[in-house]
Amino acid sequence: MGITQRARGVLRRRDPELTMPPGTRNVVYGPALPDESTVHLVLDLGLRIGEVQMASGAGASDVTATIVAVVSAYGLPHTEVDVIYTSITVSTYRGTDLPPITSLRVVRNRSLDYTRLDDVEKLLRRITGNELTAAEAYAELDQITAAPHPFPRWVATLSWAGMAASLAVLLGGGSTPMLPLVAAGSTALVDRVGRLLNKRALPFFFQQAVGGAIATAVALGCYATGLLGNAALAIAASIIVLLSGMTVVGSMQDAITGYNVTAAGRIAELALMSAGLIAGVVLSLYIGVRIGGESVGSLDAQSLGLVEVPAPVLDMRVRLPVQMLAGASTAACFALASYAPPWPLLAAGIGGGVAAAVHSLLTLVDVHTVLAGAVATTVVGFIGGIIARRLEIPALVIAVSGVAPLLPGFATYRGLYELSVLHSPAGVATLMLAVATGLALGAGVVLGEYLAQPVRTRLGRLERRFAGPRMSGPLRPTKRRID
Repeated sequence: MGITQRARGVLRRRDPELTMPPGTRNVVYGPALPDESTVHLVLDLGLRIGEVQMASGAGASDVTATIVAVVSAYGLPHTEVDVIYTSITVSTYRGTDLPPITSLRVVRNRSLDYTRLDDVEKLLRRITGNELTAAEAYAELDQITAAPHPFPRWVATLSWAGMAASLAVLLGGGSTPMLPLVAAGSTALVDRVGRLLNKRALPFFFQQAVGGAIATAVALGCYATGLLGNAALAIAASIIVLLSGMTVVGSMQDAITGYNVTAAGRIAELALMSAGLIAGVVLSLYIGVRIGGESVGSLDAQSLGLVEVPAPVLDMRVRLPVQMLAGASTAACFALASYAPPWPLLAAGIGGGVAAAVHSLLTLVDVHTVLAGAVATTVVGFIGGIIARRLEIPALVIAVSGVAPLLPGFATYRGLYELSVLHSPAGVATLMLAVATGLALGAGVVLGEYLAQPVRTRLGRLERRFAGPRMSGPLRPTKRRID
């Protein structure tokens, strides 16, 4: 038999299973599901809840666990969830004889509203407790997402200003009343200008650049006119406010829990927003030195103090309470600016006070600032993880707010000053120190939340069923394991 005939014979052969009548093959049947319209409703419900969490800075592991919990509660046990930074995809398995049902939602808006996140958490507890039908849950979620912010925008502006004033005190400006006032005024101006630019859909990169330029220009102007003795602290306070809304905690959580694509997206956004801030600060420094000459250019590296933040001129017995109150005020103002309800607001203030106190104590005994920040936020993550579940509030609020007082705004400013004004290559090392500090803060919070899990589960069933550190989502793991 020739090669051609053999090839034709092979082509004519067919798998015996394919020639069998329907129903006689080895078919894997999927689970019994509701009707198709209900399946689509449940999938969309899970997607929209996950979108609120992603927009609030929750990690991809939390979003995945939340969606799986929601769809499992409504009879979709075999659902796969794929979360990346800009979209969420869910697919329900229906067996080998039917195609899966797949839905996708793009996450476009990213605005912090902790009241909305808290309301979604409460709705999630009712869903997993089988208290609502899918239609009722969908209607309630519609009301939550369509509701306006709980208080006017000017309250948020005052909160950002209060945060900047608290940071100025925390950074060592408590003995100079003018410094917190300048920091608060420049931050309020930046927030209002940013609001106008946001209405005109200006990209956030340019909004950060404008904000950094305004804050630096105001501080340098006050320094040149003699209103301020140290412009660096005012600029550093404003830089921390502009850095505070970034997803440092979420990016570290995603990286640690294995969601590398989402972590890369968050880190890329963090780098881009920081680059915009750097551009604005450098531009103002350059113009200020050109216009002001010696009156501004007389700021040298020595006047900026140490990278770790200059020590305030206060008695040791007074310094710790002042820093603790300033840290608590910083975190509470950030939570209020992010529209947090009362209980999360109180918990955020406690977290910020603990972080500032621990960091201050460690720096007093000459612990390096990176290690001090990591230890302080680990304590915050541990305590916050326990308190948040007891009070049934999102741990994410405490985590992000607790990090705010320790963000490396002063190191960022000094690095930029060294590069743009002093033309010193040491600025690169200083900026790398700022980056290392930011990553250490995020990692510390995630580690603290991880360590809090055994305590929350009464130390009994722990060690076998870790699902990874959790900042948001269902209180109890679903029957299906979340890898």
